[in-house]
Amino acid sequence: MPRFYFDLYEGEAMALDEEGMELKSVEAAQVEAAKSLADMARDAIHSMSAKPRDMTIDVRDEAGPIMQVRLVFDLQTKRGKTF
Repeated sequence: MPRFYFDLYEGEAMALDEEGMELKSVEAAQVEAAKSLADMARDAIHSMSAKPRDMTIDVRDEAGPIMQVRLVFDLQTKRGKTF
Protein backbone atom coordinates (compact mmCIF):
# COMPACT_ATOMS: atom_id res chain seq x y z
CA MET A 1 0.00 0.00 0.00
CA PRO A 2 1.20 3.53 -0.69
CA ARG A 3 2.29 5.77 2.18
CA PHE A 4 0.75 9.24 2.50
CA TYR A 5 2.00 12.13 4.62
CA PHE A 6 -0.28 14.75 6.17
CA ASP A 7 1.42 18.08 6.93
CA LEU A 8 -0.67 20.29 9.22
CA TYR A 9 -0.69 24.09 9.14
CA GLU A 10 -2.68 26.36 11.43
CA GLY A 11 -1.85 30.04 11.24
CA GLU A 12 1.90 30.28 11.76
CA ALA A 13 2.18 26.80 13.31
CA MET A 14 3.07 23.74 11.29
CA ALA A 15 3.61 20.06 11.95
CA LEU A 16 5.31 18.07 9.22
CA ASP A 17 4.34 14.40 9.10
CA GLU A 18 7.51 12.33 9.06
CA GLU A 19 5.89 8.92 9.64
CA GLY A 20 3.01 8.92 7.20
CA MET A 21 0.17 6.46 6.96
CA GLU A 22 -0.34 3.51 4.66
CA LEU A 23 -3.65 3.79 2.82
CA LYS A 24 -5.00 1.92 -0.17
CA SER A 25 -5.67 4.91 -2.45
CA VAL A 26 -5.58 8.67 -3.00
CA GLU A 27 -9.32 8.67 -2.28
CA ALA A 28 -8.66 7.09 1.14
CA ALA A 29 -6.03 9.79 1.80
CA GLN A 30 -8.60 12.45 0.88
CA VAL A 31 -11.07 11.01 3.40
CA GLU A 32 -8.37 10.87 6.09
CA ALA A 33 -7.38 14.51 5.41
CA ALA A 34 -11.02 15.63 5.61
CA LYS A 35 -11.51 13.80 8.94
CA SER A 36 -8.34 15.36 10.35
CA LEU A 37 -9.42 18.81 9.22
CA ALA A 38 -12.82 18.27 10.87
CA ASP A 39 -11.00 17.45 14.13
CA MET A 40 -8.96 20.66 13.82
CA ALA A 41 -12.17 22.64 13.22
CA ARG A 42 -13.80 21.05 16.26
CA ASP A 43 -10.85 22.16 18.39
CA ALA A 44 -11.16 25.70 16.97
CA ILE A 45 -14.86 25.81 17.89
CA HIS A 46 -14.12 24.74 21.46
CA SER A 47 -11.50 27.47 21.85
CA MET A 48 -14.16 30.10 21.00
CA SER A 49 -11.51 32.46 19.72
CA ALA A 50 -12.85 35.41 17.73
CA LYS A 51 -9.65 35.46 15.69
CA PRO A 52 -9.95 33.87 12.22
CA ARG A 53 -8.06 30.60 11.86
CA ASP A 54 -6.73 29.21 8.63
CA MET A 55 -6.29 25.43 8.82
CA THR A 56 -4.61 23.48 6.03
CA ILE A 57 -3.53 19.90 5.46
CA ASP A 58 -1.11 19.22 2.63
CA VAL A 59 -1.16 15.58 1.53
CA ARG A 60 1.90 14.13 -0.17
CA ASP A 61 3.47 10.81 -1.02
CA GLU A 62 7.04 9.82 -1.82
CA ALA A 63 6.72 11.49 -5.24
CA GLY A 64 5.57 14.85 -3.86
CA PRO A 65 2.40 16.91 -3.23
CA ILE A 66 -0.99 15.36 -4.04
CA MET A 67 -3.64 17.68 -2.63
CA GLN A 68 -4.39 20.44 -0.17
CA VAL A 69 -7.43 20.51 2.11
CA ARG A 70 -8.17 23.91 3.65
CA LEU A 71 -10.70 25.46 6.00
CA VAL A 72 -10.98 29.03 7.28
CA PHE A 73 -12.75 29.29 10.64
CA ASP A 74 -13.99 32.82 11.34
CA LEU A 75 -16.26 33.57 14.29
CA GLN A 76 -18.03 36.93 13.98
CA THR A 77 -20.23 38.16 16.79
CA LYS A 78 -23.21 40.37 15.97
CA ARG A 79 -23.59 42.16 19.29
CA GLY A 80 -20.05 43.31 19.95
CA LYS A 81 -19.22 40.62 22.52
CA THR A 82 -16.12 38.52 21.95
CA PHE A 83 -15.62 35.21 23.68
